[in-house]
Amino acid sequence: MSETTSVKQQSTAAFYGQAVASFGVAMGAVAIGIYFLDADAWVRGFFAIGVLYLVTSAFTLAKVIRDRQEAGQIISRVDQARLEKILAEHDPFRNQ
Repeated sequence: MSETTSVKQQSTAAFYGQAVASFGVAMGAVAIGIYFLDADAWVRGFFAIGVLYLVTSAFTLAKVIRDRQEAGQIISRVDQARLEKILAEHDPFRNQ
């Protein structure tokens, strides 16, 4: 039976840093925009809570999508192992 090794994909440090910086700049820009918004305090508070809810929902969605993808990869590996076992046990020259 052949043994396959899966390649774990890692993000580079530069990509990780760029993603964190981008998130920080976006959140800072929205916070500044809400702070200087010409509206009552309750309107600014409503927008701030809305933005926080949107951010947490986006993180949750990303985690759920990642978890589903990882589960699909595990199922695929199990199916591949079963197929390899069947092929290894198959002998086309065996008398039936």
